[in-house]
Amino acid sequence: MNFRQSLAAAWQKNNSLLCVGLDPDPAKFPAHLQGRDDAIFEFCKSIVDATADLVCSFKPQIAYFAARRAEDQLEALIAHIHERHPGIPVVLDSKRGDIGSTAEQYAVEAFERFGADAVTINPYMGRDSVEPYLAYPDKGVILLCRTSNPGGSDLQFLEIGNSGGEKLFERVARLVATEWNTTGQCALVVGATFPAEIARVRELTGDLPLLVPGIGAQGGDIEATVKAGRTADGTGLMINSSRAILYAGKGEDFAAAARRVALETRDAINRYR
Repeated sequence: MNFRQSLAAAWQKNNSLLCVGLDPDPAKFPAHLQGRDDAIFEFCKSIVDATADLVCSFKPQIAYFAARRAEDQLEALIAHIHERHPGIPVVLDSKRGDIGSTAEQYAVEAFERFGADAVTINPYMGRDSVEPYLAYPDKGVILLCRTSNPGGSDLQFLEIGNSGGEKLFERVARLVATEWNTTGQCALVVGATFPAEIARVRELTGDLPLLVPGIGAQGGDIEATVKAGRTADGTGLMINSSRAILYAGKGEDFAAAARRVALETRDAINRYR
């Protein structure tokens, strides 16, 4: 199955719109993992195994691995997800954005080296910077649109000249949903901290999948997020939670604590579908 098909299947099989973000910070790991060479892999693997039946996707953030020279553990983690939990798509959160031949290498990195099912990228440099990722039609290409951070408004909310008031994030949504999504593999990132913009992006893009960070530690409202972004069949969303789930527990039972919070979050999301 391609990314869109796998995502749709996971929405149904696990009755879930929850995406668990994997942002491993060794300083927050339980004591029994401290100092281990494979601590990042073991921590993330335990979280994955405890929550895989509750999610529609996993989203490892590459910086948390690369900063600690743990790219090999990221490769092993994605391979583990595919082997032990087939059908759960993995989104590599790398937010790459560059031109031509460099973008081609970033696509190789995401899809061939790490084996991710989808990747997040920055559309600021235009369509030709996106096309190398579209050359992998079975993979997902998730473009930043209206991000959850306060500074996103510095550019994304600006009105485009001679456009009748169209804002930059609206132009991105419209371009991605129409001109760029020629193979049907595109999705968008829209932050949970801006439910009105989620609703606007949904209006502009039809059933395009939306990756929605910002609930949990960032304070996004679950009810507002789901009501603004769900499609007619109650899907269409990957609602990401990272820190609130990963660090729900501090002891050797950290994975069980993560499962408990993941279950609570999934069920809270489902109440508004």
